[in-house]
Amino acid sequence: MAELTGFTYPRTPTGAGSVLPDPPWHYSGDMLTIEFRTDPANVAELLPNGFELAEEDPGACALIWAWWQSCSDSFEELLDPSRAQYNETFLVVRCRYDGVTYSRAVYIWVDKDFAMSRGHVQGYPKKLGEMWMTKPVPYGRAGPRLEPGGRFGATLSTFGRRLANASFTITGLADTPGFVNGHPMLHSRQMPAIEMDGRDSLDELVTMTGYDAEAGPVYAGDATLELLDAPTEELTRLAPFEIIGGYFRQVGQSMHAGTTVVAHPNPLAT
Repeated sequence: MAELTGFTYPRTPTGAGSVLPDPPWHYSGDMLTIEFRTDPANVAELLPNGFELAEEDPGACALIWAWWQSCSDSFEELLDPSRAQYNETFLVVRCRYDGVTYSRAVYIWVDKDFAMSRGHVQGYPKKLGEMWMTKPVPYGRAGPRLEPGGRFGATLSTFGRRLANASFTITGLADTPGFVNGHPMLHSRQMPAIEMDGRDSLDELVTMTGYDAEAGPVYAGDATLELLDAPTEELTRLAPFEIIGGYFRQVGQSMHAGTTVVAHPNPLAT
């Protein structure tokens, strides 16, 4: 028998069939962030046992749309762009664990299998969905300029149902793209035991940070956000809410390995 290789399933004779290439992974893309404030109790119910609300503005959240082009160290995906490009929308809250403030993606949707698989490895609770975001253009009239007055729209859907509508109009520049998504991420990597008796065969808290980060100017502006009911989603539990602001930024970074903060924090996993 041959040794099967590959970073993730399926492992194959050459490894080329794996849904996810070996790290490191490199990302470049556009990010539209809509920050809003809800009742802190709505954030608290999204946090596992052992977590606490952020000390300042505990009800602050961010719904973020992103268009990404990503690739491995071979960069071969860039010549086969259907393997490199994907869209993503994720809801970020802030929290405290063991005295440290973190950001945490509590809901996240992507539109490609490799992005979902990579997210599960990193602890992002990714699901498949359909998301769209207006792209800025430097020429012509078929898109907004990155300047005051530039108008963007964004949508999120899953299983044929619209989950969120957003709009953003640039009013000027800002120093930062908000504050909710501004901390190291703390995520849960979990897998139910095959006996399906309430235990988890994998249950750990992990954090990841990037390197070689680059970012363009931050464009701030006015934003709107509408959250809609759907039978498989719970975004509307965050209502009612008030808009804090909107931000658009083009960014890039690379990621390789993370850090296990706590292994098996759930007693059922031991």
